[in-house]
Amino acid sequence: MDRAKLFSLSQYPLPQHLISRLIGRIAACENPWVKNTFIERFIKAYDVNMNEAHEENPRAYACFNDFFTRALKQEARPIEEGLVSPADGVLSQFGAISHGTLVQAKGQAFSLTQLLGGSEERAAPFRNGRFATVYLSPKDYHRVHMPLAGRLVEMAYVPGRLFSVNEATATHVPGLFARNERLVCIFETEHGPMAMVLVGAMIVAAIKTVWSGQVTPLSGDVETTRFDQLIELARGAEMGRFQLGSTVVMCFPDSVEFDDTLMPGQKVSMGQSLGMRPASCESQVVDESALGNEETFAPDSE
Repeated sequence: MDRAKLFSLSQYPLPQHLISRLIGRIAACENPWVKNTFIERFIKAYDVNMNEAHEENPRAYACFNDFFTRALKQEARPIEEGLVSPADGVLSQFGAISHGTLVQAKGQAFSLTQLLGGSEERAAPFRNGRFATVYLSPKDYHRVHMPLAGRLVEMAYVPGRLFSVNEATATHVPGLFARNERLVCIFETEHGPMAMVLVGAMIVAAIKTVWSGQVTPLSGDVETTRFDQLIELARGAEMGRFQLGSTVVMCFPDSVEFDDTLMPGQKVSMGQSLGMRPASCESQVVDESALGNEETFAPDSE
């Protein structure tokens, strides 16, 4: 048995949620020795570029979580034209949604309806559309931004497992992104509906949004919230963040086209164009709040 498959199988019996919550407590610890040790070792291990950070001094952060979700300098991530990457990371898969399924990895696919929380009505607009999956890399900027400008319509918390999300588990854990805990956010855009799915993973202690603060961890059934009040976010504006990292799956109608130079597995940066460059999508300058200025983030709901 190869190492990747063994690693994936070993996660099935683990108390995934318990491990994640314990790591979350450490990541939120404000003890100077604890947080400075973790932050400095992480920077060294992943060669983190602190010159991009709004606060360059690693010891100035109150805890590891604050460092991990650090804001960037205004000029660090220019917003390009068209549909843009929501995060720094790896564009692991993208393309057409075929017969209600999305590609997870070579030889692996998963259900659109299951990904979006089991609602056929929610999945219908995307059934023959397009999708893209971005895995957030540990070393880079770690907040999630809007690929297109949109108005928030609905949010659904979907409980699930917390398998690690990486190449090994994507290859060997069937339906990984539709099995893990996730937050489904549906927006209306000028190009039709857009789904942003923030997928939890092992040691991801929480998922937050700019309109609700901390949303996970929860338990029980799917919890759906409809939004009658006007919540609009510009293209490139922050929409959420992970407390430790994971993956974003985006779904669009078939009017969206990806750049034909893109390749699965390539590195992307937040704000980098992924395609679809109509005249209505001109390049924008995003202010500091779009790069995660703390003042724009809703208070924690915990």
